[in-house]
Amino acid sequence: MGNGLDKPSSRVAGRAREEVLHVLGKNQPDSEGINKLKVVTMILHEVLRLYPPIPLHGQEAYKETKLGGITYPAGVTFALPIVCIHQDPDVWGEDVDEFKPERFAEGIAGASKNSPTLFPFGWGPQICVWQNFALLEAKMGLSVILQHFIFELSPSYTHAPYPVSSLQLQHGSQIKLMKL
Repeated sequence: MGNGLDKPSSRVAGRAREEVLHVLGKNQPDSEGINKLKVVTMILHEVLRLYPPIPLHGQEAYKETKLGGITYPAGVTFALPIVCIHQDPDVWGEDVDEFKPERFAEGIAGASKNSPTLFPFGWGPQICVWQNFALLEAKMGLSVILQHFIFELSPSYTHAPYPVSSLQLQHGSQIKLMKL
């Protein structure tokens, strides 16, 4: 898996900063402004595609279930390999390893060949009830950072994601912040 972290990413951050400053100025983010941040939203969706918080979602069948022409008894656990689906070139295209937020320019439904295939917070009745809150908080946090700082990865950064209960960076993420 590529890390998707390259110089075009800094152009994306610049576009996001321009959008935040245009929509919010130096004002504190509010729900009306946050809802207008298309580039920031695309960035968050792409980050969640490449690095979903939960790499594998399991669900136990509570009754006999037929799936794909096969009948499974109650008690079988189905595993949905979210990280594998989010990084499948048959779903997302040959540029699957690249950080390309613009793939979400037409929203989640238009981002992949098989819609919908972005589900970092689960799907259906088991979807995380905090999904909208988490995205709102992420947009607010990123907006405030973009309003006040330029940031880039430290030269000492080593890209090493690894799954535990969630997908984490083994060595953390060293970021250099420069005040605007």
